[in-house]
Amino acid sequence: MAELLFRNGDRLPALGLGTWKAAPGEVGAAVRTALELGYRHLDCAAIYGNEREIGEALGQAFAAGVLRREELWVTSKLWNDSHAPGDVRPALARTLADLGLEQLDLYLMHWPVALRPGVGLPDRLEQLVSLAEQPLTATWAAMEALVAEGLCRHIGVSNFKRSSLELLLEQGRLAPELNQIERHPYLQQQELLHFCQQQQVLVTAYRPLGSPSSPEKPGLLHDPVLQAIAAELAATPAQVALAWGLQQGTAVIPKSVQAPRLASNLAASQLSLSPAALGQLAALERNERLVPGHIWTPPGSPYSQESLWG
Repeated sequence: MAELLFRNGDRLPALGLGTWKAAPGEVGAAVRTALELGYRHLDCAAIYGNEREIGEALGQAFAAGVLRREELWVTSKLWNDSHAPGDVRPALARTLADLGLEQLDLYLMHWPVALRPGVGLPDRLEQLVSLAEQPLTATWAAMEALVAEGLCRHIGVSNFKRSSLELLLEQGRLAPELNQIERHPYLQQQELLHFCQQQQVLVTAYRPLGSPSSPEKPGLLHDPVLQAIAAELAATPAQVALAWGLQQGTAVIPKSVQAPRLASNLAASQLSLSPAALGQLAALERNERLVPGHIWTPPGSPYSQESLWG
C-alpha cells in the first residue's frame, strides 16, 4: 500500500478508515472488520462522539492478535472548545483514555476556529471566540508541548487555508506536519496542495468520495466521466476517486461501516489511473465545497467564509 513519509521517516498508510458519522453501535464492528481486512490507518476525532467505542474495538483487536499497536496509525483531533493552552493537554488525555492508547501517532487542530469551553456545535454567537482572543499560535504552542511530552508523535492541522498554515510555519517552533482538507475531483484545491507539498506538509483528503447522491443532485460517484473510467478499468467509481487522490500524493480516508464496501475501498490502493484518465478527472473541478463550515459564520460571527477559505 502507498505510504506518506514524514520528515523523521515515519510512514502513514495512505488509505485509511474515516470514522466521521460512523454511528454508535456500528463503528466498533466496522473498525474490527477494517483491521481484519488490512486497514492500518484510523482517522478519529473527539467531536465524532465515538472514540470510546473505537477504543474498545482496538483493545479487542490487539488482544486477539489481529495486529500490534505499532502496526497501526491512529489520528485524532483537538476540538474547537479546547483551544485555550491549558485545555489542550486534558483534551488529548480524554481522547487517549477513550481510545485506550498511551500515545497518538498524529494529533490535529480540527478547525482554525475557537469556541467557549464545553461547546460542541455552537447555536449562539457568544459561544464563538475570535482568533484575536484565542490565537492559533497559542494553541499550537500547547500542541508542540504534547510532542515533547511523548503523548503524540506528530502534530498538524485540519481545514487550514494557506495563510493560516503560513502563520504556524513562520511562528511555530515545530512546523505543522499534515493538513487534513476536503478534497475530491469536484474540489481539487490544487493550489493549496502544491503549497503544502512545497512546505513538506503532508495532505489527507476527507470526503474523498464527495457527497451522497440524491435524485435532485447526483453526486460525484454518479458522474459519467468517473463511471466511464471505472467501467474501462473494471473498477468501481469509488475506487477511481480514491485512486485519484492516492496518485496525487495524498492520503484518503473514506468512511464505511459495511464489510463489502470496506474491502472494495481498500482495493483502490492497487488501482492505477492512466495520464489520460487523470486529465479527465482534473477537468471535473467545480470548486464544490461540501463542508463549508457555515456553522462558524452566521451574521455577526468573528469568522466568515472568506476568513476560513480565502
